[in-house]
Amino acid sequence: MKYGKASVLLAAWAAAVLLAGCGASGGENLQQGMGQIEQMDYEGALTSFEAAMVNKENLRQVYRGQGLAYMGLTDYENAAASLEKALALGGPVPDQLDFDINYYLATAYYKGGQVQKAIGVYSAITDLRPQEKDAWYLKGTMELELGQQEQAKADFDRAVQTDGDDYDMRIDIFCSCSKYGYGELGSPYLEEVVADDSLRLSDYDRGRIQFYLGNYEEAKTCLESAQGSGGADVASLLGQTYEKLGDYNYAASVYSSYLETSQADAQIYNQLGLCRLQTGDYEAALNAFEAGIAVEGNPVMQSLRFNQIVAYEYLGQFDQAKLAMEQYLALYPDDEKAQREYTFLKTR
Repeated sequence: MKYGKASVLLAAWAAAVLLAGCGASGGENLQQGMGQIEQMDYEGALTSFEAAMVNKENLRQVYRGQGLAYMGLTDYENAAASLEKALALGGPVPDQLDFDINYYLATAYYKGGQVQKAIGVYSAITDLRPQEKDAWYLKGTMELELGQQEQAKADFDRAVQTDGDDYDMRIDIFCSCSKYGYGELGSPYLEEVVADDSLRLSDYDRGRIQFYLGNYEEAKTCLESAQGSGGADVASLLGQTYEKLGDYNYAASVYSSYLETSQADAQIYNQLGLCRLQTGDYEAALNAFEAGIAVEGNPVMQSLRFNQIVAYEYLGQFDQAKLAMEQYLALYPDDEKAQREYTFLKTR
C-alpha cells in the first residue's frame, strides 16, 4: 500500500493539512481557526473564521481557512465557494498562496463531482508554471477517471520530463494507472528506470520499483541489502514484500524489529496490526493500531481508526466497535464503506 499521491484525494488533502498553518498570521481568530483545523475541529474553525471576518482580519486567509474547514466537513460546494473568494482577493500577479489555494480548489471540485472543473484548475496552474510536475500528474489522474487515456499519458509524460529522476512521481503514476485499470499505461514509467544500465540506482530505489512491478523476490533481495541504511521506508516496504510473498509472520517481525529500535512510526504500526489480523492474533492487532493512533500528527490516522474498529469486531467487542465507528464517522463522514459497516454494527 502506497501512502502518497497514489491516491489523488489523500495527496491533495494531506497538502491542505500540512499547509493549513501557512501564512496564518493576521489575527487571533484566524490563527485559532487554523489550529482548530489541525485538530480536526472543523465546526469550531468555522466559528473562529466568522469572528475573524467581524474583526476584519486577513480576509484572503480567512476564506482559505473556511475552504479547508468545509472540506473537512465534506461540504465541497461551500469549500469551493470559499476558496474562489480567497482567489478573488489575490493580486494581479499570482503568488505562491494563489497556487496553494488552486490545488485545494481542484480537490474541492473533484470531491464534489466536478472532475472537468478540477482539470481546468490544473491546466491553469501548468499554463503559468509549466514545470509544476504535481499539477501535470494530478491532471493526468483526473483524465484517467474520465477515461481519457491519451490525454493522461501526455500529461504524465510532461510530469516525468520535468524531473525524470523523481522515482516517487513515477511510482505515483504507476499506482494511479493501476487504480483506474490502465496498468499497461503505467508500467513503462517504472520499467524504463530498471532497464537503464546507466542509472546507478540505490538498493532501496531498485527494490521499491521491483516491488510495484510485482517482482517480489527481486524486491526482497534489494530491500534486504538496503536495511543497513535503516529508515521507516525500507522497513515498511520490506515488510510489505514479505506479505506479498505470503510470509506474514516474518513481515510482522520486520515491523516489530524496526519499532523496537527506532522512533514510533504510525504507518508501521498500522502494517503490523494488519499482519496480526492476517495471522489471527486480534489482540496484538488492536494493540498495534492503538499504538499508531497515539502517534500525534500521523498521516494514516483514518486508516488506523478504521482498522481499530475491524479489530474490535474480530474480538467480538461490538459495543466498542460501534462507539469507535460513531467517532470515526464524525471525523470522516464521507466514508461510504464505514457507513455500511455502521449499519451492520447497529444490528449486533
